[in-house]
Amino acid sequence: MKKSEPWYIHAALYLVIAILAYILIRVAIVDPTDFMEKDKYYKTESHLRMSNIRQAQIMYEKKNGRYTDDLSALINFVKTDSTVLAAINGVDSLTERSTNPFEKLTVGSFVPESLMYSPKSHTPFILKIDRTTKIDTVINMKGKVIRVDTVKTIGSIYQLESPDGYGQIGDLESPTKKNTASWE
Repeated sequence: MKKSEPWYIHAALYLVIAILAYILIRVAIVDPTDFMEKDKYYKTESHLRMSNIRQAQIMYEKKNGRYTDDLSALINFVKTDSTVLAAINGVDSLTERSTNPFEKLTVGSFVPESLMYSPKSHTPFILKIDRTTKIDTVINMKGKVIRVDTVKTIGSIYQLESPDGYGQIGDLESPTKKNTASWE
């Protein structure tokens, strides 16, 4: 007669199989889905915030004649400038639509302070403006230098980058990409 194994050995083996199946399902299906959903949220939210920074830069440039590389100054401009506040609270008399140039965030309405930080890493967006100096020498017909003209350009174009790698708006090397988002 063959002696059978105790029942608790079989129960322990079934328990180990169930735990391993749970871990496999969690690692193979659930965790990647959660990661992809969070990454999609962060990407969408970053794009919305960067689009709002672009709108603020456009309004800042119209008012001051150049762009800025200071996010704090840009946020202060959005919060205090009368033309920005009029655009945010205004309504188009013809279509009766809001003239607010800023997009609503995924978590609610537009908040100027949201322009500062990337939602994923909570680090500031990277905002740069051009700073170029062009030197032109004026020479007369005899080859004598008459004068040297120096033209400094600050803030005629800008580049905004996501610190988390979700794209950029504008390009410091190409003025044709002014206000152009990499994801559009």
